[in-house]
Amino acid sequence: MLLGIDVGGTHTDAVALDLRGGVSVAASCKVPTRHHDLLSSVTEALTAILAQVDAGEVAQLNLSTTLSTNAIVQGKTEDVGVIVSAGPGIDPHNFMPCKDFHVIDGSIDHRGNEVRALSSRQLAEAVDRCRENEVRVFAAVSKFSTRNPRHENMIRRTVCNCKSVDICEHADFVTLGHQLGGALNFPRRVATAYFNCAVWRLYNQFATAVEKALDEMGLGHVKVNVLKADGGTMPLPQSRTMPVQSIFSGPAASVMGIIALTDIFHDSVILDIGGTTTDIAVFADGAPLIEREGIDIGSHPTLVSALKVHSIGVGGDSAISVIGSGDEAEVRVGPNRLGPSVCLGGERVTLTDALNFESICAVGDAEKSRQAMEAFAATHGMTGATLARRAIDRASDAIHEATRALVDEINSKPVYTIHELIEGKKIVPKKVYLMGGPAQALKAELFRRFQLSTEVPENYDVANAIGAALTRTTWELELFADTQRHVLFIPTLSYRENVPSGYSLDDAKKDAVNQLTMQLGSMGVFLQPEDAQITHASSFNMVEGYDQVGKNIRVKCQVRPGVVKTFGEAR
Repeated sequence: MLLGIDVGGTHTDAVALDLRGGVSVAASCKVPTRHHDLLSSVTEALTAILAQVDAGEVAQLNLSTTLSTNAIVQGKTEDVGVIVSAGPGIDPHNFMPCKDFHVIDGSIDHRGNEVRALSSRQLAEAVDRCRENEVRVFAAVSKFSTRNPRHENMIRRTVCNCKSVDICEHADFVTLGHQLGGALNFPRRVATAYFNCAVWRLYNQFATAVEKALDEMGLGHVKVNVLKADGGTMPLPQSRTMPVQSIFSGPAASVMGIIALTDIFHDSVILDIGGTTTDIAVFADGAPLIEREGIDIGSHPTLVSALKVHSIGVGGDSAISVIGSGDEAEVRVGPNRLGPSVCLGGERVTLTDALNFESICAVGDAEKSRQAMEAFAATHGMTGATLARRAIDRASDAIHEATRALVDEINSKPVYTIHELIEGKKIVPKKVYLMGGPAQALKAELFRRFQLSTEVPENYDVANAIGAALTRTTWELELFADTQRHVLFIPTLSYRENVPSGYSLDDAKKDAVNQLTMQLGSMGVFLQPEDAQITHASSFNMVEGYDQVGKNIRVKCQVRPGVVKTFGEAR
């Protein structure tokens, strides 16, 4: 049995899925999300699920959490010492992410040759200044570390004041830039390393608390995975060193949920209407789109792979506000959530209260919704019916307009799905899928605006948790080989070996698949050979004078996002 928990902005959803003979929902629940204590929301959801299923039958828990995202948005991150070596080119200060940012003389070229040694004096001074500011977590990034991590390793040794990679006397955690991926974008690597450190302590405290809670609840035997923004999962132990990957995992759970619940073949729009936001995703030829370069966190582009999802501040608990009065009044819905809906004990009328007023849904105490809508409307010279209709129209229009704008933006650029680049593709949605609590209530409203087939699948209200439960572990690596220098390097694994002059692209492909398989095996993940896919392979001759002196080889191998089973397979 698989458990899935999605910690959302308003509710924490949980499901238990029975995979015997197909996929079926054995138990489900919704509990309030307490942003000041996410662990309590997780444990409350687990308690509710375990009241319905046997803990001994649970084999795995996949968890999607807003912890890292909230910490960044709310400015609750830890101070980080970021130490970089860049060499010639753009001044790294142009993209410094924090105050303890230090640029050290020294450079490595694009082939991994050390052009200029790292300044040990500048490095020592930078580390001393960070320690004076009581910094305990550090990011070490050099421009071409994916070709040669020598400078990053030297920064780490100096920061930790140690010779062993396992013992750090003066730092609690160090992120090495080359371990974040093989792409060469230096500014993105700096930002990613910074955010990875900034949320590290908070995330690890949460991870430890989750493990303790599971043990106390009789789930100590359960394998725990955490959702990533790319629509995959990573084992909890590995997530402790890469917490940045858990940022924006909630929207990814939406996409994986709709994949699990429906069979999508055409260009489609997916709308996950939650309590606080509506997440909008677009599928091309049945496959979700990705942010090819990586997502932006605030104003900083990163290397964090992610599904392409756009969020707007419209949800069931979005507060209704009015500017002006009477026929000229402007009615707004969101972007703020100022507590629960009146029908659920709140003080401010919301979109859900408006839907209750028109009897489109029946959430909580619908009579309280009607009374509150009438009272609030009267203060602005309107009837409750007018206010409710305008609020529903405004919310539906906002979702429709944001979706159209997203499709237009996507069509202005090359289209990348989780499978491939689709050359010359223009997305023309043929269907709209709705999920989330208010989905059924807004189905007719959105159908009128999109004029497309609109579907609300079964279990739409806990689709995120279903997506979380069924999402498989993903991993990727890039292999670089320089046959002139006789070097093979896999940055994310910090793996290096010597190769002969005759090392070929085919050799590199085989090695990439083998290394990916072994890496996942070390995590307890069994990889079918067909699941390891080569997504990029190139080999360029290197010439000096008129002679070929070697080959520059690059191979990217990954397990793409997907679900282990769909509900369609159960029918």
